[in-house]
Amino acid sequence: MKLPSSSDVVYVYADESCLGNQFRDRATPGGAAGLVEVFRPRRGWVRRDLYVSEPNTTNNRMALRSAIEVLRRFRRPSRIAFTSDSKYLIQGMHEWVHAWAARGWKRKGGAIENAELWHALVEVARRHEIQWRWVRGHAGHAKNEYVNRLAIRAAERQLDSRGLIPSGFGDWLKGEQRRGRFLDFQDMAPGEPFIPDAAPPAAPPDLTTPRAARRQSGGAQ
Repeated sequence: MKLPSSSDVVYVYADESCLGNQFRDRATPGGAAGLVEVFRPRRGWVRRDLYVSEPNTTNNRMALRSAIEVLRRFRRPSRIAFTSDSKYLIQGMHEWVHAWAARGWKRKGGAIENAELWHALVEVARRHEIQWRWVRGHAGHAKNEYVNRLAIRAAERQLDSRGLIPSGFGDWLKGEQRRGRFLDFQDMAPGEPFIPDAAPPAAPPDLTTPRAARRQSGGAQ
């Protein structure tokens, strides 16, 4: 994907999966995925996919990784509309990180869950203007359903795309429409306003690199 200009809005749809949460005596493999798209007036939508996995993880960890792994691919400051069905991720970036930073990166109830990943996320997010959007999961949103499938497949097969790759969204959508789903989906040019949220606070200086997040995740990329 050609890097967007400063005036482009990059649209990201992300989701996560963790298999076997109902069991306590076995590993819970997980996956995280993102669909990245930019609209070009002459070409229409240009799309790429990304997915990663971990052999034993949680939904919350993979929600954070779905954002970290996508955002770290953009080397220049970008305007990004980031959509996820994870309230943990979206509420965290809207509210929690600001409160934690005001308390010296602590929370009232004790240690911050997945602190190293939160630190990595706010650091990579600070380079960009981001509008964090929440969408209800499993409610018929085509792009949310697509990344959910990507995340489940990554978790099941422990897959890693190793960066952004050509997207399969178009072919997936055609297959779903042959089954009678998403028949009202229209691949229109973006029309909604882009209103970035407040920039996240700085992370503690000793825990600000994506490498820290990779160590925490067991090296999965």
